[in-house]
Amino acid sequence: MRLGARFIMAIDIDEQDVACLLSMAEMPDVDSISPMQGGWANTNVLLTLVDGSNVVLKAWDANTVEEVGRVIQRHAHLDAHGIPTPVPLELSSGNRHVERKGVAWALVPHYEGGLLGSDTDSLRSLGEVQARMHLIPIDDFFPEVYTMGFEFFKRVFALAEERDAWSPFLDLLRREAASLEPRIPHDLPSGILHGDLFPDNVIGSGGEVAAILDLEEAWIGPLAFDLVMSFVGFGWEDSEPLEGRWRALLEGYESVRPLTEVEWSALPHLNRYATLSIAAWRYWKHVMSRHDPNLAERYLEMVDRLDVSLPFLEAHS
Repeated sequence: MRLGARFIMAIDIDEQDVACLLSMAEMPDVDSISPMQGGWANTNVLLTLVDGSNVVLKAWDANTVEEVGRVIQRHAHLDAHGIPTPVPLELSSGNRHVERKGVAWALVPHYEGGLLGSDTDSLRSLGEVQARMHLIPIDDFFPEVYTMGFEFFKRVFALAEERDAWSPFLDLLRREAASLEPRIPHDLPSGILHGDLFPDNVIGSGGEVAAILDLEEAWIGPLAFDLVMSFVGFGWEDSEPLEGRWRALLEGYESVRPLTEVEWSALPHLNRYATLSIAAWRYWKHVMSRHDPNLAERYLEMVDRLDVSLPFLEAHS
C-alpha cells in the first residue's frame, strides 16, 4: 500500500465476479449476496449458495497480488499448527487466489458467530489462542518489520514533509517515537504476532475464539507486544481501561506461556507503542490518505489514552 495514495478504491462486485470465483472453486451457484461489516480497506461479501451453504468472497483492495499470496501463506501456516484461522479455498488453478480487476480475489470459509466479545471467558480464550500462536515456528513469509510501527512512522513523517502537512499530532508522534524506541529491549522473546488483534479481527462464539482473521499486519516481533495490542483493542470501555479484562487476557495467555521478567518490565513501553501505532495508522488512513470527515478524529481516541495511568501493567503478581 503506497502511503502517498489518496484513495483506496472499493471494488465493485458483480454477478460475473461471483460466478467466476464459484466456478473456479467448483461450488454451487449463488442464491444471495450480502455485504459484510468490518475492515477498513478490503471488500468482503457473504455468498449464500443454492445448497444453503455460505462462503465469503474477498477482494484485497489494499494489498498487491503478490502480498496477498504471502498473507494466504500465513493463514495456511497458522492453520497447519492448530491455530483457528480461515484459509482461502483452493481454486481449479491450484492457487488460493486469482487476479481480477487488478486485485487479488479469494473465497474464504465463513465462520458462524459474531465478533468476539469482551467478557471474561472470551478474553481468556483469546489470551490462550494468542499464546499458542506465539509458540509456533516462524517462516519467511512473516516480515520482521511491523507495518504500523516505527518504520511506518518514518514514512508518515516523510509524507508530511513532502506535502508540508505537519500537525500537532505528527509532532507528538515524532517526539514519542524518539523517546520510546530506545526503551524497548531488543532481546525480548519473539515469534509470530498478529499485530492488530482488535474485535473486528476475531470471530467468537460461546465465549471462545472461533477464528483469527486478517493477517495483513502479522510479523515477527516481541511476543508481549501482541498481548498488549489485544488489550488496546479489547480492554477499554467508554474511555476507561478495565483491569478485569487485562487479567482475563493475561490469565488465558499465561496458562500456555508465562511472561518473563524482562517482558513484564517492558509492558508499559510496549503498550504505549501499540497505542501510538493505532493512532498513527488512523491518522494516516483517515486524514492523510483518504480524508474522511466522519473518521478524521478517530486517532484522538488513542492519543487520549496516552495520559491514562495503567498501574496493573506493572503489577507482577
